[in-house]
Amino acid sequence: MADKEQAAQRKHTLHTEARLGAQIDGVLEVVSFDEQSVVLRTSCGELIIEGDGLHVSTLDMAQGVVALEGTVSAFLYAEEAAPKKGFRKRR
Repeated sequence: MADKEQAAQRKHTLHTEARLGAQIDGVLEVVSFDEQSVVLRTSCGELIIEGDGLHVSTLDMAQGVVALEGTVSAFLYAEEAAPKKGFRKRR
């Protein structure tokens, strides 16, 4: 339990230079990745990175660090999804 609390309190930083790759700290989980997008769960919410030729060059989940190479076109933070509600019956 202490590990989960410590992970959630990691400081989230994002560094990129000239849109060529990125280093992200405060990563809790790698949700998905391919050459056009990387989706990470960070201590500040879900982060979607879009680009071309993206690949993970460093993956250190013990420290919460991910480094990417490739051309970055967008960084997007997604809001947490609202809980799904059941279908309403029509009268």
